[in-house]
Parts: sequence; C-alpha cells; structure tokens
Amino acid sequence: QVQLVESGGGLVQAGGSLRLSCTPSGRSFSTYAMAWFRQAPGKEREFLAAISWSQTVHADSVKGRFTISRVNAVNTVYLQMNSLKPEDTAVYYCAAKPGSRVATTTVEYDYWGQGTQVTVSS
Repeated sequence: QVQLVESGGGLVQAGGSLRLSCTPSGRSFSTYAMAWFRQAPGKEREFLAAISWSQTVHADSVKGRFTISRVNAVNTVYLQMNSLKPEDTAVYYCAAKPGSRVATTTVEYDYWGQGTQVTVSS
C-alpha cells in the first residue's frame, strides 16, 4: 500500500522558516510528479508547488518564499518555507501522481498524505 508521510510542521514566529519533508513508502517515486498543497480552515485546498524529473512549478502566491525540491536517492520531497506569515497557517499536504507532467489541481493527484500542521504566530 502506498503512503505519503509528511513531517516538519510546527509552530513558528512570523518571519521564520520551516522545511517540510514528504517520504513515500511502498515504492520509489522517482518517476512520479510530487506536489505540496495547503488547506486553511474554511478554505479550499491550495496548490503551492510541484516537481517532477523534468519540471518545477511554484504558485505565484508563494514564489520567492517557498521552494520545492526532491532527493530521489532518499525518496524524499521537501518544501522550504521562508519569511513565513500568519496567513501561511494551514495544514500542508504532500501529493503524488504518475508521470513527469506536473499538475496544479487536486483532482490530478492519486496519492495524498495525511497532512502536517503549520502555525505561524504574529
């Protein structure tokens, strides 16, 4: 059974940084496109960034502050988040889909993690 496990969330002050990690279990995800989304209370799930072996995309809303990366040797995808703001408070989710084409909508991803809470205090 395929599972995505996120880690690295927590409480941070505004202006601080966090690095989220996503580690798939059950198979190698080197040929999959991986993405990060977030969902704040009462809001829809929002695309943040995606990466495959041939493409990397960041949402305009986080470009310059958040960076997605992957290290296939350890089967892990990261989301480096800098200059965090209170409005970044949300549950952050990792997602995966087969193939090299990255996608920005939730319906295109087949696998999801359970999420990790990020809280930014003012």
